[in-house]
This record gives sequence, structure tokens and C-alpha cells, in this order.
Amino acid sequence: MLNRILTRLRAGALIKRLGPGLITGAADDDPGGIATHSQAGAQLGLNILWTIIFTYPLMTAIQMISARIGRVTGMGLGANLARVFPRSIVTGLVILLFVANTVNIGADLAAMGAAASLVVGFGQHTFTFLFAVLSLTLQVFVPYHRYVRYLKWLTLALLAYVGVIFTVHINWSEVAIRTVFPKLAFDGATMTVVMAIFGTTISPYLFFWQASEEVEDEEADPDTGPLLQNVEQAPAQLRRIQWDTYIGMGVANVIAFFVILTTAVTLHDAGITDIQTSSQAAEALEPIAGHFAVLLFSLGIIGSGMLALPVLAGASAYALCETRGWKVGLEKKPLEAIGFYAVIALGTLLGLAIDYSPLDPIKALFWSAVLNGVIAVPIMATMMIVASRRSEMGDFVATLGQRIFGWTATVVMAAASVTMFVLH
Repeated sequence: MLNRILTRLRAGALIKRLGPGLITGAADDDPGGIATHSQAGAQLGLNILWTIIFTYPLMTAIQMISARIGRVTGMGLGANLARVFPRSIVTGLVILLFVANTVNIGADLAAMGAAASLVVGFGQHTFTFLFAVLSLTLQVFVPYHRYVRYLKWLTLALLAYVGVIFTVHINWSEVAIRTVFPKLAFDGATMTVVMAIFGTTISPYLFFWQASEEVEDEEADPDTGPLLQNVEQAPAQLRRIQWDTYIGMGVANVIAFFVILTTAVTLHDAGITDIQTSSQAAEALEPIAGHFAVLLFSLGIIGSGMLALPVLAGASAYALCETRGWKVGLEKKPLEAIGFYAVIALGTLLGLAIDYSPLDPIKALFWSAVLNGVIAVPIMATMMIVASRRSEMGDFVATLGQRIFGWTATVVMAAASVTMFVLH
């Protein structure tokens, strides 16, 4: 009995300590990501599930490195990059990041509005506007230590995609076989889907967010500090980062796996292979899996969007403001970090404007993915250089395993970027 109680207490303590990694991983499954995975499942069926297994160690390594940089130095990724590389180059990269994130925000808001209208039957643009205002209000006026609790709870919305599985029949032995031994034609269409999955899984905004949230957590706790000045805290903090990231990226990949699986055994098997948006995927499920599946899928889109919006807008703000040396932090009051909150507001409002403009959100989302793929490579390369320098990281440089998988992820993203340009 005592052992069971102690086990539960330890499990509860672990869940309580999960934070930046868990939220970052869950935010990776934003409505844009759901649309990509839905399209992949509808087009290629079970044969594309292998990509989720392949990307897990790569995204885990690169996110662990970004978190390590933030906790060790006590500065976000933008500030660290600006210390090592010319400020003009870093500024150019984060401006491109802001553009890509803003387009992503617009596409996510549009998907959330469409999902809400599927549930209630009206008001797509109204819901889009309300979601934007709600997200912006929470970011600006709710302190980080409170807001982060809401973000943790929002990760539960992703369970909706697991729930959909129970509404359809699945041949699990076939799933296992196709995951390990896929049947793929190595043509342009297939490679485009593969590279789109890589691009939506390993995204630059996630690097900046997790690094900066490690700094936020450290500053919010008076008993902790940057590991360079608090060496005795390193074993516990690096171990926490490791498990937080393993679990967070695990959540991201499990949900992506189930989204692909759901659309593969429903839409693909029914011959529906052209799905462009997450809300379109939800709508197409109804005649095959029933209204309850549509409801779960739609609620997942809304919940994942509310989780992803602050991560997208916040990552832009951290990156731009840290590079310029401005005050940053969701824990700060608006007047204490005017530039930081101005960037968040600008990104959210410009994203909202996309929904009311003639711009096709799907094409915009595609080009934001291309832009993310382009800027991810130099950002990842510079991260790996920073994480390997003792002059910046002291005794806490990235481990050999992290460096191997981190550089592998960088090479994979470089190949993805080149392939996307060649194919289009």
C-alpha cells in the first residue's frame, strides 16, 4: 500500500513539473499540422505512418537542445544567437520567422472558426474573431504562472483525436505491418507529403518557444537560476528537461499518428484522397464515421488551436525582442514589456486579417511551411553551434547523442527544404 502511494506521489510530482516540453509538443499539433497529417492519411493511407516514428528522435533532440540552451544560459534562443552571430543575420531570420508564424496564425484561426461552425452550424468568421480576441486577451492580461496552467489543460483537447479511433474499425496487425514496411511510390506527390510532414513536425517557432519558457520558469522560481551560475542544480534540471521533452514530443507524435490513422482507415479507404484543411477532414468523416467522430475531431481542432496561437505569437515576440535586447516575458505586465506584447498583438491581428482577405489560407499555409523549412535549417545549424560551445554553455554543452541526432535533424530539414523547391 505504501509503495502504491509513493508511486502515485512521484507520478503526480512528475506531471506537475511538466511544462515547456509538454506545451511545445502539444502545440506542434496545431490545426495546420492536423490538416497536413489529415491530407497525408487520406492520400497515402497507412503507408505514411512510418514518418511519425522517424521524426520522433529528431524533433526530441532538437527541442531538448533548445531547452538546454535556455536553462543553462538564462537567455532565450534569440539572445543566444545574437551573441554568437551577426545581429543583422539573426534579425533577418527572426523577421522571416514572424512572417511564417503570422500566416500560420491566420490559417489556424480560420480552421478554428470553420470547426466551430461545423459544431453549431453558423458563424465561421464570428468564431474566428472571438478566438483571436480571447487568445490575445489571455496572453496580455493573464500572468504566465497562471496562463501556463490553462495551456497544460488544453493539451487534453488532443485526446479527441485518440477518441475518434474508437468510432471506427481498425485492423491493428495491418497498421503495424504498414508502419514498419510501407508500400510507397517514390514520386513527386509522395515526397511532397513526406516533406510536408517533416516541415510541420520540426518547426522553428517551437525552438524559440521552449527555450524562452525555460527562462520564464527559471525566473518565476526564486530557488532556481541559470545553470551556469547554479551548477548544483544541473543534474535535476537537465533530467527534468529530458523527461519533459521526451513526453511532450511523444504527445505530439502520438496525436499525429492517430490523426493519420483516423483519416487513413476512413477517408483513404473510402477513396477520399484530397483533403486540404483540418475542418474539411472533420466534415468528410461524418458519412463514414458518424456525427460523434466529427464532433470530437472539430473540438480537437479548436482546443489545439487555442494551445498553438499563444505559442506561435509568443515565439515571434521572444525571437524578435530578444534579438533587439528588449524586455520579454509573459509574466511581465503589458507596460513593462511594451514591445514584446506589441509583437504578440501585431502577429495575432495580422493573422486575423488573413481570414478576411482574398488570400487563400491553404496556399498561404503551404508557403509558410516552405518558409519554415528554409529558415529552420540555418536556425538549427546555429543552435547546434551554440549548444556545442563551452564558451557559451560551460560544462553543459549538448551531449554526444544530442549532437548526433541534432545534426541529423538539420540535414533532414535541409534535404526537405531542397526537395520542396525542386518539386514546386
